[in-house]
Order: sequence, then C-alpha cells, then structure tokens
Amino acid sequence: MAQESTSRPPIRALIVDGFNNHDWRKTTAFIRATLEESGLFATDVTTTPGLADDPAWDTWRPRFRDYEIVVVNWNNVRKTDLRWPKPVESDLVRYVRGGGGLLAFHSANNAFPDWPEYDRMIGIGWRGKDHCTALRLDADGNIQRILPGEGERTSHGPRQDTVVVRLADHPITRGTPGRWMTPDIEVYTYARGPAEDLTVLTYGRHLATDSYWPLEWVVSFGRGRVYSSSFGHIWESDVGIPDRVLCSGFQTSLIRAAEWVATAKVTYPVPSDFPTEDRVAIRSR
Repeated sequence: MAQESTSRPPIRALIVDGFNNHDWRKTTAFIRATLEESGLFATDVTTTPGLADDPAWDTWRPRFRDYEIVVVNWNNVRKTDLRWPKPVESDLVRYVRGGGGLLAFHSANNAFPDWPEYDRMIGIGWRGKDHCTALRLDADGNIQRILPGEGERTSHGPRQDTVVVRLADHPITRGTPGRWMTPDIEVYTYARGPAEDLTVLTYGRHLATDSYWPLEWVVSFGRGRVYSSSFGHIWESDVGIPDRVLCSGFQTSLIRAAEWVATAKVTYPVPSDFPTEDRVAIRSR
C-alpha cells in the first residue's frame, strides 16, 4: 500500500547486510521493496565482507550519520569470528546515542552477544541461559523479569500462526486492532539482554509451552530509538517470498516502526486490509 506523497523528503535508510544464518539477500530485497513502496523511504545498502580475514574490512566504513535509520540485516551466528571493525562499532553506538534510529531486523537480534553496547541497544535478543534478563508475560500482559541462569536459553520451537496482542499505547501500534493474526512466525522464548529502557509493544502465546513472550519491543538508547521483533523470518529453503512476511500486519508494523525510529513520529496509516484476530491478510508480491 503506497502512501500519498508528502512535502517531506524521503527518510534516508541504510540497510547493512553481508552475512546471516538466514537468506540475507532475499531479506534485503524484501526490506528495501517494502520501505520504498510505502512512499516514505529512500534506501541504500552497504554489504560487509563475508570472511573474517577479508582485507575489505579495512575500508568498510559505512557513514551512519548520513542516514535517519540504520536497518541491520546481519548476524554472526554461524561465524562467530566475524566482527565489525571497532571504529564501525563505535560509530554505530555514537550514531544511535546521538539520536539516530536503529531497526534490528529479525535475526539481527542474534548478533554480537559479546558487544555490550549492542546488547543494550536491542534490549533483548537470542542469547544463552546465563546471559542477562528474559521477559515473560502472562495472558493479561503482566511482565515478569527472569534472572540470568533461571529458565532456559533463547529458542522458538516450530513456527506457528500467532495472535499478536497489543500491549503498549505507542505510535507504532496505535490504531491497530488489539489482537490480530499473523501466519507461521517464530515466538521467541527467553530472549535475553539488559532489558533497560525497553517497552514491549506486542506479545504472543508460544503454543508448545503455553506461555507468553514479547513479539515486538522498542528501546531508548541515549537520544536514539531502537526497534526489534521476532517477525521477518526468510529462510534459505523458502521458495519465493513466504506468507509470513507477506502478512499485511507485519508489513505495516515494519513501515511504521521504521518511520518511528527515524523520526519519532508515525504518519503511515493502518490499511484497510489489516488482519483481524480471526483472519490473516496475505498480500501478493
């Protein structure tokens, strides 16, 4: 759904990719198309080297400050020896702390378990049992903090159709149904991190364990804003674009989240084809 053009120039977005345990090429193409088709964004892509000893790391220096939002579609789950150059890591921290927007797309919250500032920026992510705090909810949305060493490591089990329950009154979710259905997503259990200055936007039931966990959350980091979620899984074995990311609810959430982290406002409307609690809404691509 393209939005009518406004007098505002496009929001400048930078997507970082180059390695992931998911299909990062297809994912970047999806993110770019979804943001640009909204009429709100102009996107660029910077691609990292894929090997730790690649000499191209010496010159990979993205200019985060030239953008209003950085979308991270990258992780080092399968190659733990991969790490961004220290100057780039410092630049990202400085950028977000100074007011830049960061969107950690799906498995980007799996990245950098040994980078404390990144942990702080994303709030919670895919981590071990002893790594910081997990947030669990009950059916009414009450949040319990689970201490390091208690519970389990992060996991998700089988993907599932999930009722997304709105918790926070936040610009990203304002105007959406209180409950809506999305298909075939991962509900993370025991996502862990510092969980500081974090607001849970939506949550869902993990069917296999009959328990409730965050689906989308935002974090304040200095003057910057960060959004992350467990939505957006595109696997290497997926044929075409899977229904789980063609869901109009997810696409709307992605656009509104990106606009909010970039500008602190949301103008993108909730579309007429938004899902309901009993009906998924899948768009063609």
